Amino acid sequence: MSNDHKMEVGTVSSSQAGDTDEAELARMGYKQELKRDLSLLQNFGVSFSIISVITGIPSLFLYGLNTGGPAVMVWGWIVVAVFTMLVGLAMAEVCSAHPTSGGPYYWAAMLSEPRNAAFASWVCGWFNLLGQVAVTTGISFACANFISTLCTFGTSFEPNEKTTIGIYAAVLVAQGLINTFGVHLLRYLNNISVWWHAVGTTALVIAILVKAPTHQSGKFVFQTFIDGTGVDGVGWSVRASPAYVVVVGTLMAQYTLTGFDASAHMTEETHNAAMAGPIGIIMAIGVSAVLGWFLLLGLLFSIQDLAGTVGSPTGEPVAQIFLDTVGEKGAIVLMVIVIGAMFFCGTFSVTSNSRMMYAFARDGGIPGRQFFHKVDPKRKSPIRTVWLACTLSFCLGLPSLGSSVAFSAATSIATIGLYISYAIPIALRLVYARRFVRGPFHLGPFSYPVALAAVLWIAFISIAFVLPSENPVNSQTLNYTIVAVGIILAYCLGFWVLSARRWFTGPVQQLAGASFVRSLRGFVLILAPPLAAEKAGVDMMDPALEEKMEAKAEIRPVDES
Repeated sequence: MSNDHKMEVGTVSSSQAGDTDEAELARMGYKQELKRDLSLLQNFGVSFSIISVITGIPSLFLYGLNTGGPAVMVWGWIVVAVFTMLVGLAMAEVCSAHPTSGGPYYWAAMLSEPRNAAFASWVCGWFNLLGQVAVTTGISFACANFISTLCTFGTSFEPNEKTTIGIYAAVLVAQGLINTFGVHLLRYLNNISVWWHAVGTTALVIAILVKAPTHQSGKFVFQTFIDGTGVDGVGWSVRASPAYVVVVGTLMAQYTLTGFDASAHMTEETHNAAMAGPIGIIMAIGVSAVLGWFLLLGLLFSIQDLAGTVGSPTGEPVAQIFLDTVGEKGAIVLMVIVIGAMFFCGTFSVTSNSRMMYAFARDGGIPGRQFFHKVDPKRKSPIRTVWLACTLSFCLGLPSLGSSVAFSAATSIATIGLYISYAIPIALRLVYARRFVRGPFHLGPFSYPVALAAVLWIAFISIAFVLPSENPVNSQTLNYTIVAVGIILAYCLGFWVLSARRWFTGPVQQLAGASFVRSLRGFVLILAPPLAAEKAGVDMMDPALEEKMEAKAEIRPVDES
């Protein structure tokens, strides 16, 4: 096949698309299967709802108070927000060049050398999947815990492991049902979620500050360092260094500012995806950083009794702050605001998670790929991966029952898994900078230094968050993050060597018109003579086209020598 003919095929497929976004998707080799009806605001809303500062901060508020205290929580938030924005900017640039639901694992394939593309995509995909599942676990488990706590207000109810797991299961089932039968409502729920988070967080902070009998001093909020990491009274600041406590104490901020890749995973459902996706990522980080710092300050200034808050009988310091400031009835209202935000957050986490799994299954990356790569024809949604996401999240949450250490480990897994999957394509964009083709959103001369800073930061937190947070270290206080990350690493590398390297080829083009793209990356799509039908007006977006073309095409590797 001549180069001229390959260029002609690529041009025809794009012109047949009619719609700019569908044409861009066709250029990358994919059919438009998901319903594309999200705007920039709604794309931003998905990431904003998943970051959900009103979910992440209350979930790990006790962890923050014990691991560094107010000073580390406040100043650590600013430092983490700055570096997270650098990661987001680097990701946004890549997202603009490749706006597809696959997100990081697709980018990894496109940015690496052809002979390494499949391996890079495989490793990145599995870390992204781990992080996605762990994020959903952390969000929905925290929601279940807060529901359990709310049920104790004014009642004799005492939550236990059985009731917590039941509530946790109910939360996941409800989120799965919304993503199954309420797909057409997601964009409206998205709009509600954005306002719920923004107005709810603002109202909550104003309420506790206004009603608080007393307020903590600025010195307490901005300068107080607390080391509560010692189970036996001797914390890490004594055994190691205060710097150690500061480093592991930033987990609360970094876990909260996680999940903004959702904007990338939703690009196949977003109009003007090459711009809306990147802007959605940056807006979500920026707005969340400001709103989160505002929430942190409000909660810290409103603490009435530090010892009583940390040792609250409710088990949740934030719930105790509500009780101490606005009373029981007011606390119920504020808890409903927090729980509602957590539920929205978990719902859209399942949405993002399922899209990533669908895309990975479409490209042959997960077991049962033929079963999970299915889009419901009526609802235009990957329903099977919705329930796969819910099931895996439920299983990962089981060790957290009655164990705050296991829960913090789950949040570490989410943070490390996702950020490693972010780092891989950003690092490849640095190494193979000359092969990177920019999209409409780019950083110009700042592209390289921003990407370098992002990779170095991710390397730092990937080490920091596997360190134990409690002293002494034993079977009950060990940070099991290293175990979970090690299992995924061993699985993806071991399975790659034993089997996957023989059949996993990375992102798989669905459209014949993608031949020009493949030829640039080491492949040529050899098409039979009936391609004349394409020029005669064959609809390249026809969902049945893949089956029609399979008998007329094959992919052959190009001899790179």
